[in-house]
This record gives sequence, C-alpha cells and structure tokens, in this order.
Amino acid sequence: MADQLALDEVVTFTSDLIRMDTTNRGGGDCQERPAAEYAAARLAEAGLEPVMLERTPGRTNVVARLEGTDPSADALLVHGHLDVVPAEPADWSVHPFSGEIRDGVVWGRGAVDMKNMDAMILSVVRSWAREGVRPRRDVVIAFTADEEDSAADGAGFLADRHPHLFEGCTEGVSESGAYTFHDGQGRQFYPIGAGERGTGWMRLTARGRAGHGSKVNRENAVTRLAAALTRIGEHEWPLRLTPTVRAALTEIAAAYGIETDLSDVDALLEKLGGAAKLVEATVRNSSNPTMLDAGYKVNVIPGEAVAHVDGRFLPDTEEEFRATMDRLTGPDVDWTFSHHEIALQAPVDSPTFARMREAVQAFAPEAHTVPYCMSGGTDAKQFARLGITGYGFAPLKLPEGFDYQALFHGVDERVPVEALQFGVQVLDRFLRSA
Repeated sequence: MADQLALDEVVTFTSDLIRMDTTNRGGGDCQERPAAEYAAARLAEAGLEPVMLERTPGRTNVVARLEGTDPSADALLVHGHLDVVPAEPADWSVHPFSGEIRDGVVWGRGAVDMKNMDAMILSVVRSWAREGVRPRRDVVIAFTADEEDSAADGAGFLADRHPHLFEGCTEGVSESGAYTFHDGQGRQFYPIGAGERGTGWMRLTARGRAGHGSKVNRENAVTRLAAALTRIGEHEWPLRLTPTVRAALTEIAAAYGIETDLSDVDALLEKLGGAAKLVEATVRNSSNPTMLDAGYKVNVIPGEAVAHVDGRFLPDTEEEFRATMDRLTGPDVDWTFSHHEIALQAPVDSPTFARMREAVQAFAPEAHTVPYCMSGGTDAKQFARLGITGYGFAPLKLPEGFDYQALFHGVDERVPVEALQFGVQVLDRFLRSA
C-alpha cells in the first residue's frame, strides 16, 4: 500500500505540474519540456533511467522502464500526457496555472486532464523505490506531448520512431476511467474505459461561381456548404451496439435491478436515469459542425467556402461513417479527413480488467465498477499501432456534485486532495497485482 509520503507527494506534484503552462493551442504551439524535465527528474530520483525524446524542439516526451520480477510476463504501459487545452484566466475563479491548493482542492488547468494522473504515476513509482517493491510485469512509463492536438509530436512519434522502448507491452492504462460517477439517486459508478470511438475530424470544401452579392447565383458556395452542414448536423445516426457498450448497459441495468432489453435501447436508457450519461454518447456515431470560413466582403459571393466537422465513429463502423458522409455532403461539397484515428475496443473479461475492478472496489466497496466506451479518444490510439490494448484507468473518488466530465476542458478545473490520494492507493494496488 502506498505510504504517507506518496499521499503527500501526489498533491505537491499535481500542483507543481499545473504551474507549468503546457497549453497546446494546436498547430505545434506548445512547450511540454518544463513538465517533461520535472517528471524525468522525479523518476531519476526513484532510481529509474528516463529518456527524453523530441520530434520538435520543446515538444518533449519521457519514457522509462521499471523491470518486473517475471521476465516471461508481458509488459504493461502506464502513460499520461503533459499538455493541456487553453484556459482564459478572466473566466476562472483562480488563475488556471496557479496550482492553488485551497479548502482541500487543487485548482488549475490539468487538474483532471491529466496532470493528476501524471502525479499519481510519479508518486507510486517513488513509493515503490522507498519500499523496494518490484511489480510482476515490466512497467513502461510514458509521459507524452501533444495529446490535445494530433499526437504527432507525442505518442504518434514514439510509436512510429521509438517502438523498441515499448517492447513486450501488450496492454496499457491511461486517462478517463475509474472516477466516481454519481447517478443522483445514491449510487456510485466507477466506469473503466474499455473502448474509444474513432476520430474523424473533417474539412469540407464547397466550390461555386464567384460573383456580385446583388445578383442571383444558383452556384453559391456558401449556400451549398450551409445545406451540407445542415444535413450533417441534423442527421440521426442509427444505433450500433459494440460489445463494450453492450456490457456497460447490461452491468448498469443490473445495478438498478432492471432487465436488459437491448431490442429497445432508447427505452432502456430512459430507465437508467442519470447513469445513461455513461453510455448515451457511444450507442451511435456522431458528426457535429464546429467551424466555418467563407467570404471576405458582404457584397461578394466567394468561389469557395470551408467548414470543419468533428466526427466520431464506433468500432467496425468506419466504412458506414464514410459512406454516410459522402451522401450527406452531396455532389457539390468535397470532404477529407483533417485528422483521423481508429476506434478501439478492449476485452472486459480480461485478467487485467478484473484486477482494475478489484483495486477500485478494495477502496470503494460501495462502488459499481462497470466498463464503458469513451466518446472521444486518447493516446491509446497511437499505442494501438504497437499491438497495445488500451484501458482508461485514472482512479479518482469524487464527492457528489463534482462533475468530472464538465471539468474536462472546462472552467475552474480542479480536483480534491482526497481524490488524488484515493487514486494513488488504487493505482498502487492495481499495478502491484497486474
């Protein structure tokens, strides 16, 4: 079990990492190196030999391996990203890069996404060094750059250029799982990530006949683009249940004593009340228009109009997704992926999943641990290229009213000290047993 120093260090490390502004504005505008140097120094103090790797100056990744006691066992990857999304200080109650600790809560950008997990990893490894603990499996630790954009400078770069560092890794754990979800009726769920929708960010281009704004123009690029976007935004995607989502629905329904009727999923979701939020975004694909760019003067009809759409697709549905986008955009609008990543699925009946479940329930016996599919994506997509099966497991015990999902990329991002300390204990127990 993690020692008291580990419980103190996780708070300090979270606060310290938050104070390092690693804002990723996209397009290469980010500097993760200060946080990478900090993480590497903490690992080195624990006797590990971290390596720092960059594709682009300042976009730094850290990788280290902790040897296990069983050389024949497959290795386990434990990874977290160092970059964060932008934050506007004027919108926050505290400065987003203050790392302030107030009333038992650590405040700042990255408190839940995901410098908290980075701090947990560092705290566990250092406590093992003090105790002389070695896991059964080799544990490869990776702190990555660029997760909040394309991962080209982070996990993608590591998977493509440095695969030898992950030799033997068959499974990995990272963000977005094992946090407390309160259903509003007294039940506590701890969803463990066992799948991710694929990423299909799209650029749409409509072309037409440029002309004067006062003239009739049946080949208006803006009109063509707007029509396509309306079709896309209003499209009702059909239900597509993956094995992970089926398992999630079955286990959540069981917690309520409800018979699982997958022939009418929408009716089942209504019966699940607040807990439906854990699955409702992953029973279908989605496509949301998000950006527009057209024209340069009000009385000039442009010859081209551009838009961007955030598309997400479930495992085994990419072909259907592409065909649907071809149909919705129509003959006058071209589209292409500006960023594309595969969908993922992990087995929920694996020994590793069972050990994650057991570790959570050891410290939260009242919990219902259930599998779920993430609506978005993580670095697990890049590491999947190396044959690594990814799970979402960054444990936090959160009080009721503390909306974890709303804090992801949200204003006043924060995490309770007790949640961090719970996470260290759960992560420590899982990694010792893994």
